[in-house]
Amino acid sequence: MTPAETADLPPPAVASDLAGDAGPFYDRPVLRPVYPIETARLTLRPFSPDDLDDLYAYHSRPDVVRYLYWETRDRAQAQEYLEGKIRLTALEKEGDGLVLAVVWREVGKMVGQVSLEWLSREHRQGEIGFIVNPDYQGRGLATEAAEVMLRLGFEDLGLHRIMGRCDARNLASVGLMKRLGMRQEAHFVHNEIFKGEWGDELVYAVLDHEWKVRQAAIA
Repeated sequence: MTPAETADLPPPAVASDLAGDAGPFYDRPVLRPVYPIETARLTLRPFSPDDLDDLYAYHSRPDVVRYLYWETRDRAQAQEYLEGKIRLTALEKEGDGLVLAVVWREVGKMVGQVSLEWLSREHRQGEIGFIVNPDYQGRGLATEAAEVMLRLGFEDLGLHRIMGRCDARNLASVGLMKRLGMRQEAHFVHNEIFKGEWGDELVYAVLDHEWKVRQAAIA
């Protein structure tokens, strides 16, 4: 970042600004995580060309894309997708997206992906996303990985609110967001034509101070 760019940034926030009570200005203008990020069972890292087989394994499944905006991908399409995500390793400006591969160390495989998008710098808003290969669902891996994205958003980037969205019929995603401590904020009825039929969309979200209280309770 050049001196000129630094000069244009808002002044550093006071403590109350970062506690969830105050305005939009804060002193963490970028997010460049140190990789890999490890949890009890998982390693989160940027995608690499070697992930193609594992990525294709779930991007090619109809049950994975049932409630996603894209259709199943063949191997060439999966490779094109992968090449586009390899670079998404940091959040440096509003509108950027961070997409990480989720590796379950016990099996030594990339079993899914998680994302964090910086929706608004002024309003300190973000959005998380997650996909896990159905062969590895039901073990809490998605929750464990998504918790990392919430931590990055709240602690490292200083966001005030992080949201998630899903089709109202996607009960697995609904359950995951509830386990993350997110509340339902909206149910949009027939807000779009989704894969040839009217669809409903649910919006869940959690605020920074709510997330901190939850973290303290489970520590």
